[in-house]
Formats: sequence, C-alpha cells, structure tokens
Amino acid sequence: MAELKRNRLKTRYIEEIVPALMKERGYANVMEVPKLDKIILNMRLGDIKDNSKSVQIAMHELEAIAGQKAVLCRAKKSVANFKLREGQAIGIKVTLRGNKMYEFFDRLVSIAFPRVRDFRGISSKSFDGRGNYAVGVKEQIMFPEIPYEQVEKVRGFDVCVVTTAKTDDEAKALLVKLGMPFKN
Repeated sequence: MAELKRNRLKTRYIEEIVPALMKERGYANVMEVPKLDKIILNMRLGDIKDNSKSVQIAMHELEAIAGQKAVLCRAKKSVANFKLREGQAIGIKVTLRGNKMYEFFDRLVSIAFPRVRDFRGISSKSFDGRGNYAVGVKEQIMFPEIPYEQVEKVRGFDVCVVTTAKTDDEAKALLVKLGMPFKN
C-alpha cells in the first residue's frame, strides 16, 4: 500500500477512460491519450478593488472552493480610464494540479453544475483551438463549500481546463468521458 490514495475520477480515468479512448481514437501508446494538465480558477475584482475586506472575503471563498491557497494578482500598469493604479489588487487565481485538480473537476461536474436551476448543459464552443476549455461560473454559491448565509456578494469566476490534447475534438472527447455536461 505504498501507492497514494487516488480519488474516484482519477481512478476512473486510468482504468476506464484511457482504454476507451485508445480503442476509439486508435492511439498506439498510452502516452498519446489526452489527459488533464491543470485547472485554473480566476476571479476578477474590478468592483471591489478599493475595499480590502471584500478582497479577503473573495479570496477565502475561492480558497474554500479550490481547497488550496489563492494568489492575489496586482495591476502592472496604471490606467486612468479604469481608475486603476499600479500595484492595486485586480484579481485572484488558483492553479490546481494532480489530485486536487481531479477532485475539483469531479465536484464541478457532479455537484456544482447539477445545483444550478434550469441547467441544460454548458456550451461546447469555448475551446481555444489548442485543446483547452474555458467556462464561466456565474455564482460561487453553486458550490456546497460556500454557505449562502455568509455570502457578502454573489460573484462569478472563470474555470480554464488545460489538457494535453492537440485538437479541440480530442479535448472534447476527453471531457465528455470525464463527465462534462455539454449541450448536444
């Protein structure tokens, strides 16, 4: 039992999805099969950049959702039209890899998306041409880690799923097998 405990999605990927994709797509080697590389969560703070308490609350919420410490992103340049100064907090990001990435993806697909009212699937048009997929989450309260009573403001964030697939078609096949609920 020297092997680390795997979560259910990673185990399913190794035991079921890799052989199925090899058979369907005709991959000669296991290393050719696309896999998840990383998941990046990004929340912009344009409306609360002046209130440091709100920034901290948003940061704690994103950390609770991701299960990992978030990084504060600061402005590199001053832009007068946006009332933005150099060094001002403008966003929060978290990069998930390994087991935490698989755990988050599993929670996103099996818990968070089904909690959205009138959910009919997500768009399959958000691929970037290189096998990566991005989706916007409108409310952070769709995750059970965020208690609704303690929410200061409903905020959304972006989820970018980076895969090792070379084409969007390969990436979509992988994400469908992993359980991503696409429309059509």
